[in-house]
Amino acid sequence: MSALVRIAIDRGGTFTDVHCSQPGKPDIVVKLLSVDPTNYPDAPTEGIRRALELSFGRSIPKSSKLKLDCVESIRMGTTVATNALLERKGARCALLTTKGFKDVLRIGAQARPNIFDLSVKKLSLLYETVVEIDERVTIPTSSEDPESPSSSDFNFNTSVVRGLTGDIVQIIRRPDSSRIKAQLKSLHDSGFSSIAIALLHSYIFPHHENLVADIARQMGFAVSVSSELLPMVKIVSRANSAIADAYLSPVTRRYIETFADGFEGSIAALSNKLLFMRSDGGLCSVKTFSGLRAVLSGPAGGVIGYAKTCYDPEDGTPLVSIDMGGTSTDVSRYSGHLEHVFETTTAQVTILSPSLDVSSIAAGGGSRLLQENGLFVVGPESAGAHPGPVCYRKGGPLAVTDANLLLGRLLPETFPKIFGPNEDEPLDIDATRAKFAELTETIAEIKGIKMSPEEVASGFLRVANEAMCRPIRSLTEAKGYESASHNLVVFGGAGGQHGAAIATALGISRILIPRFSSILSAYGMALADVVVEVQEPSSSVLDTRIEADNTASFSGLRMQSETLIQRAVDALVEQDFSMSDITTELSYNCRFQGTSTTIMVRKAEYEDKEFISSFMKQHEQLFGFTLQNRVIHVDDVRVRAIAHSDIPEQKSPYQELKELPKIEAEILKRCQRKKVYFDLAGWTDTVVVPLEEITPGEQIPAPAIIFDETQTILVEPGYIATATSKHIILDRAGSLPPKPPLDPKNVDPVQLSVFGHRFMGIAEQMGTILQQTAISTNIKERLDYSCALFSPNGYLVANAPHMPVHLGAMSAAVRFQVELLGDQIQDGDVLVSNHPDAGGSHLPDITVMTPAFHNGKIVFWTASRAHHADIGGIRAGSMPPFSKTIEQEGTQILSFKLVKEGLFDEEGITDLMYYQPAKYPGCSGTRTLSDNISDLKAQVSANHRGAVLIRALVNEFTLEVVQFYMLAIQKTAENAVRDLLRFVDRKFAGRPLHAVDYLDEGEELHLRITIDATEGDAVFDFTGTSPQSYCNLNAPTAIVYSAIIYVLRSLIPTSIPLNHGCLTPIQVVLPPHTLLSPGPGAATVGGNVETSQRITDLVLKALEVCGASQGTCNNLTFGYGGNSISGSSRKGFGYYETIAGGSGGGPHWDGQSGTHVHMSNTRMGDAEHVERRYPVIIHEFGIRAESGGSGRHPGGDGCVREVEFTRDLDVSILSERRVIPPYGMRGGQSGKCGRNWWLQKLDDGTYNKIYLGGKNEAPMKAGDRIRIETPGGGGYGAPGSSEGEDEQMYGTCPQFEPPVRASGSLAHSKEIAEGN
Repeated sequence: MSALVRIAIDRGGTFTDVHCSQPGKPDIVVKLLSVDPTNYPDAPTEGIRRALELSFGRSIPKSSKLKLDCVESIRMGTTVATNALLERKGARCALLTTKGFKDVLRIGAQARPNIFDLSVKKLSLLYETVVEIDERVTIPTSSEDPESPSSSDFNFNTSVVRGLTGDIVQIIRRPDSSRIKAQLKSLHDSGFSSIAIALLHSYIFPHHENLVADIARQMGFAVSVSSELLPMVKIVSRANSAIADAYLSPVTRRYIETFADGFEGSIAALSNKLLFMRSDGGLCSVKTFSGLRAVLSGPAGGVIGYAKTCYDPEDGTPLVSIDMGGTSTDVSRYSGHLEHVFETTTAQVTILSPSLDVSSIAAGGGSRLLQENGLFVVGPESAGAHPGPVCYRKGGPLAVTDANLLLGRLLPETFPKIFGPNEDEPLDIDATRAKFAELTETIAEIKGIKMSPEEVASGFLRVANEAMCRPIRSLTEAKGYESASHNLVVFGGAGGQHGAAIATALGISRILIPRFSSILSAYGMALADVVVEVQEPSSSVLDTRIEADNTASFSGLRMQSETLIQRAVDALVEQDFSMSDITTELSYNCRFQGTSTTIMVRKAEYEDKEFISSFMKQHEQLFGFTLQNRVIHVDDVRVRAIAHSDIPEQKSPYQELKELPKIEAEILKRCQRKKVYFDLAGWTDTVVVPLEEITPGEQIPAPAIIFDETQTILVEPGYIATATSKHIILDRAGSLPPKPPLDPKNVDPVQLSVFGHRFMGIAEQMGTILQQTAISTNIKERLDYSCALFSPNGYLVANAPHMPVHLGAMSAAVRFQVELLGDQIQDGDVLVSNHPDAGGSHLPDITVMTPAFHNGKIVFWTASRAHHADIGGIRAGSMPPFSKTIEQEGTQILSFKLVKEGLFDEEGITDLMYYQPAKYPGCSGTRTLSDNISDLKAQVSANHRGAVLIRALVNEFTLEVVQFYMLAIQKTAENAVRDLLRFVDRKFAGRPLHAVDYLDEGEELHLRITIDATEGDAVFDFTGTSPQSYCNLNAPTAIVYSAIIYVLRSLIPTSIPLNHGCLTPIQVVLPPHTLLSPGPGAATVGGNVETSQRITDLVLKALEVCGASQGTCNNLTFGYGGNSISGSSRKGFGYYETIAGGSGGGPHWDGQSGTHVHMSNTRMGDAEHVERRYPVIIHEFGIRAESGGSGRHPGGDGCVREVEFTRDLDVSILSERRVIPPYGMRGGQSGKCGRNWWLQKLDDGTYNKIYLGGKNEAPMKAGDRIRIETPGGGGYGAPGSSEGEDEQMYGTCPQFEPPVRASGSLAHSKEIAEGN
């Protein structure tokens, strides 16, 4: 009998790839359509049938069930779960969660996905209904409270127990079994069979979840339990994971059963041979496979494939990869160890489950090519498989594939004839050529620029390549590495045509293309190992001081680790693996005290003290700093047991390359040649080489195309290709061809688009560095910051869309410093300011500004603005509701050199932030000085990174060219806004637009907009606005500009650069000493968060866009401690959060409930994190039903948040829309006003309910609560009315929603860049 075959399958969205190996025989590759019902019911089964036919040389009828006697194993990765999540086609399921948190997933982190989408579109929720379990536990110790009781202070009883980690857990309410049975019976009677259970703090105290799960299983439910799936802190992510598992697992089970029906013996015969690839890169048996662990199985196979075949530990060069498909490109990195993340976001569902760090971007062969606002735009829209690109003959749009085809970089004759309406025709190059000619004429008409169709196509490819370079730079540089220090691995059907260009842009000199590159995910599964992972929470603490004794802590960790290792190994032994084939990896999930960002650090066989050093080294590598003398918390212990596959060891491609004699490929003499278009060279004779006819050691000089049935590799000028047994390796050969010359007098639309990517990429990388290197919750978790790039005179060039209230506002701060200091600014200086008179918004928002010098002159500025949780003043949290003067609001910095000639002035900033504010009566200096200084250093680091990148750009293109395109980018934004203003003028037939709105104290805001349609200019006249007020709602003028730029950008339907050009057509009229132009000394802390929202509502009202949103940030602060003028001090803390509400309905959308709106988009801290760190219990955070205004499109509902304080604290609320409701538009009804209550606990256990109004402060006692009911949004259109023909819609709702793919560590970067 022949040797058994090993089959590996990657079932993708379009194609299913099959790899079949058998000892002593060549590998077999089968590629077929994933869906082809006329030819077969199931692609993987059909792929196995074809592979077996080829392996054993006998025909197998399609109708017969397959025999498994000749199969060693079937390894499979599938998109079944991913597609069900993307398309929302999972199983009907219900969520069971703690009472008070029924909307935990509906609200999520309360941030909207896209800050410029006024409709706040979100994908549907996975569950159909929610059941609240009347139970509650909490953590009674608080890591951020210096006076918090310790574990030894508690007396243990039935209500105070230890959790899994040894931490103290307080049981507030135990669940009632009889009540749970009744609730579950109701679900069962309603037809539910799959449920998810996620209760607060179950990661540390799973007993209540276990009770509910046991009852449910006894009643026949399929149950997904959050603490069983992954016991890690974060209720939102854990609940998402549980519901995703309940939603997807029935789908995957049904698929497995259907798949098994194609084999003799069905599932019983498959059970020991069928292995599934999980998102973490390990294989598992069919018995342990679940929908949750399948979401990234395909991309994970690709990572395993290149990690095992392209990395050489002796060479040590790290790898970065692009897996380019039709609609998206996956990016990942490998440097000797698989890099895992524990939170991934797929289709707006954040899943807590180990996954390989694979990030997906919307750029692929099917990405559409568009010319918008003078820019070449590639994606994110995709032509998809249907209709596909123009060349597919189904009436599709121009796409990247068309550009490659036009330029000769694809070989139409090698493609099967599967195109056209009947799927029997070849690629249509004539149609592609005609469409490019049409687009070229359009560009000439609009821009007056003469280009050839080839130049247009080549330009789009340059833009596409730059779009793919951005995430690669972010992925590598966010981890502290330079992109150029890597080798690039290229795979996927479309990757080979772009690899050389991407490597050149990144400065990478070597490209590896596996011979199985088009099926690398399947091949990776053939090489993968069976893995079992177990994880438990921990509460161990490690002291970083040199003299510290951590013996007891490491002893406890060792005992816990040994138990977990044994569990994992036993699970593999039960699957018949030998102990000699099993290895284990042990990791501790660690963080510094006072932070919530953890690092999973591998625990190797070294001394315990070396582990602490390893953590600190990794922390510094990743975040750019380390914290001295601060304890390390070990939150989790993780064990990964690996049963190594019995596969031949992969030979190093680098070693093989060294050993092989290099000769020019003999086949070159016989190869055909074709014309391929390259920049500068134009149409060039290019050799076309079949891949299967190149032997190891043979070299192919550029230009060349290397191809086989499934891939096309372009060898661009400047590279040489060398064949090895398993790879094609492209190396730089001499100097690269010169770049196309740039005329600094005339705008090249292609280069304009490239510079748009580069400028925005700099701002995004600054944001990534700041978020990673900061220490405070406000920056690291709430993401309350912005980063931007400015011209030498301080005008905005690129502002990554971070905090909306910062948009455009930082420009005033930079310009103030330029005008104030002039020539006093030296290379090596970094300036800091927060004063409203110096372009600030409110004092907690501190702006750090760094000049970028070139040849002794400032050529750009980089700046970052971040909200610091405490800067002193009369109240902890520095957001006092009753401040009357700016001195009461904390630290004031008009202008200060934070860094002077390269030296950080810690003494000077300490004086400004700690000692100076305490000199005012009743005021304290900052209560979080160490965090302030750490965050300021993070801002300096972010700015420095931006300055380095801008200098590199200048060195690459020359200062003259960079600054020319800086101005051109601004002009592009300006033209887009002028077009918008002309549209508005037509919409309202040229009449002036006017609006009035009010603050709760009666202050009036007036706006009159007059548009000059000829020029595309507009005057925004705020004359009539109330005078400066003796309160803190005065808004510095910079905030007015932020609100205007936000609204204008939200009304433009296409993507435009966000820069000063957006404001160039706008003239703002603001009489002096009004609420929006206050004089010196005015209190402004509320103006930034409250009045800014009203200004936005005012502009939207004048333009008649939509109903008002909640119009407030609902600022809640609490804490204690501080210092005073007398010199006394008390350690304490300050906490600050903002709370979501309802958004307004619009002409074609219902308002969204439970979301941040307009000027804010900060995230809400996870309830488990908040309770673990602060002395509070969150009793409710949910949707405030029926608070949105009714209408044809009703407003969204607000929220209810009820918080109990477990110790005496000073509590403040600063909010609006408690008197004046959010308006409705065009007959829509107003949303309900918000309300704030103090629930004062009495001796008998009842509560005295006290109304706090919109702004108040109170010394609340332990047991007291604050209840905040936030406003709903206004409705649009009279209830029951039909859509009006006169309501020509603004461009607020994109017509296309690009497919949402999973993403790894870049998910955070995307959040930072697109929806902070």
